Amino acid sequence: VESVSKKEKVKQRPLALNTVEMLRVASAALGMGPQHAMQIAERLYTQGYISYPRTETTHYPENFDLKGCLRQQANNPYWAETVKALLSEGINRPRKGHDAGDHPPITPMRAATEAELGGDGWRLYEYITRHFIATVSADCKYLQTTISFSIGPERFTCVGKVVTSPGFTEIMPWHSIPLEESLPHCEKGDLFPIGEIKLLEKQTSPPDYLTEAELITLMEKHGIGTDASIPVHINNICQRNYVTVESGRRLKPTNLGIVLVHGYYKIDAELVLPTIRSAVEKQLNLIALGKANYHQVLEHTLDIFKRKFHYFVDSIAGMDELMEVSFSPLAATGKPLSRCGKCHRFMKYIQAKPSRLHCSHCDDTYSLPQNGTIKLYKELRCPLDDFELVLWSSGSRGKSYPLCPYCYNHPPFRDMKKGMGCNECTHPTCQHSLSMLGIGQCVECENGVLVLDSTSGPKWKMACNKCNVIVHFFENAHKVRVSPETCDLCEAALVDVDFNKAKSPLPGDETQHSGCVFCDPVFQDLVELKHAAMRHPMHRGGQGKRQGRGRGKGRRPGGRLNPKKPKDKMAALAAYFV
Repeated sequence: VESVSKKEKVKQRPLALNTVEMLRVASAALGMGPQHAMQIAERLYTQGYISYPRTETTHYPENFDLKGCLRQQANNPYWAETVKALLSEGINRPRKGHDAGDHPPITPMRAATEAELGGDGWRLYEYITRHFIATVSADCKYLQTTISFSIGPERFTCVGKVVTSPGFTEIMPWHSIPLEESLPHCEKGDLFPIGEIKLLEKQTSPPDYLTEAELITLMEKHGIGTDASIPVHINNICQRNYVTVESGRRLKPTNLGIVLVHGYYKIDAELVLPTIRSAVEKQLNLIALGKANYHQVLEHTLDIFKRKFHYFVDSIAGMDELMEVSFSPLAATGKPLSRCGKCHRFMKYIQAKPSRLHCSHCDDTYSLPQNGTIKLYKELRCPLDDFELVLWSSGSRGKSYPLCPYCYNHPPFRDMKKGMGCNECTHPTCQHSLSMLGIGQCVECENGVLVLDSTSGPKWKMACNKCNVIVHFFENAHKVRVSPETCDLCEAALVDVDFNKAKSPLPGDETQHSGCVFCDPVFQDLVELKHAAMRHPMHRGGQGKRQGRGRGKGRRPGGRLNPKKPKDKMAALAAYFV
């Protein structure tokens, strides 16, 4: 033993009882649900046994008759001795708590017996009474001993406690300091034999489900509900089958509850986060304090929730998708298609409209473009999130493009919007992105970029990533590649084309040529403009323009082409078609 130190310490008596603390203890220690506990407390109040049970205050007013309430309990066999000792020796003033300006703390107002109240009524009354007596009792005092000792070069410390004055723990024995925390007497320099040395290997475990008591604490912390409404909220989620109450009063979310929360997060996260409800509660408190105008707060709050309601209704398809995969056989009928980037397990492709991908392991659903076919894209993965890419196609005469299921639903860059595929992705180095496959500005729409469809060979084509324009070119070419170099005339990306010798349309039996699709005379007869047979309705506009490549310069205000400017690649393309 290298050192022994002793210090007197105090364990404070509890604050006066308010509603939230009563509900916490009723759930954690008495096994009563908050709604049930509140109903019993209201019955005890109407029968005159306790004071009003709905209060946020933990501070007794100066003129409160504490001794009068204590005398009522002097004949109860469970705590008569403690009460008589307090009355003869003098009571301690309760600790200064929070005065919410509503009602005094919950206090026993008249004596009762177990026979009078029976069952849960007596158990709750007994706790309220013991808590009240504890608030006017002395603090618990104990002696804390700290022993430092060494084993070879290693130093260790152990701490023990011995009660010197039990104080309030006499009436609340569950708060007392257990005997096993005491240490044997020893002095500096004492030697003890080592009885046993063990090395234990363990692992961490995930947190358990929240108990009602823990939920009540969190609701109070985040300002969700009041002392009066907290038990109602908890009872509602139980009755609506969002949670079930397990042993130990733990609340286990049901499948319905989990899907609801996921759906709200997907559409409007504020509907399930505590922030908006807490903000409303704060506004109500300001009204009560005279610092906010009632009509203004009412109008503002109704306007917020009206807007949220309309937005939710407009986006209800997202909730429907989650409900369907969780509560209908759709998830079972879906076929494994591509791997999830989070768990690397196969996600199921659900073809029923709206078609989507669902990962049953992560419980995530990903929207897909509609009115076309979806297939795996060469088992290639997105460099950002490791999800396997899929290919959307509207048919052989239409357009097609690859997309990452995660990026399609969660745009990775600021200049992207939800519902954009790889042909609109601005990733600077990904081989499937707009940056690598974009050729030039669309010949018909303002914001579109013509992007090479690298899956279209041997009937090669490029398609606008905004509208339904398709340009067919270089049929039967062996390979078509977008060059990093640009055209000097129109700034579009140059294209490298490689033909088979037997089918090469290039002059002089050449098989390879690099040039501008819009300006190179060699490519003049190899380019054909068409419109897509089917337009993807979920395609959205955005800032997907490939800056510096093929930006139109001769467009008149009315949108017609100006053939007098030869540098205009749209005019050049129009001349080819004529």
